[in-house]
Amino acid sequence: MPYVSFFFGIIIRMFHREHNPPHFHAEYQGQRASFDFDGNLIKGRRFKSRTAKSLIKKWAKLHQKELMENWDRARRDGEIYKIDPLD
Repeated sequence: MPYVSFFFGIIIRMFHREHNPPHFHAEYQGQRASFDFDGNLIKGRRFKSRTAKSLIKKWAKLHQKELMENWDRARRDGEIYKIDPLD
């Protein structure tokens, strides 16, 4: 699964030909979860780090347009582009 961004130890990934609803996957210290493009947790209830969830939410809100563009490309089997990390 290609990675989209990496910041503060958080890896953001997207799959090709993924199922709806639009989402991305995040991994932090062995915890894995799926998030919508507003940064809300949609799968992965054992993702406990509040700090990581907060950073993911902030990043997602800053990059919603790019996330949707990547989602559209991934669904068409296209290239998934890197998105700037959170500073």
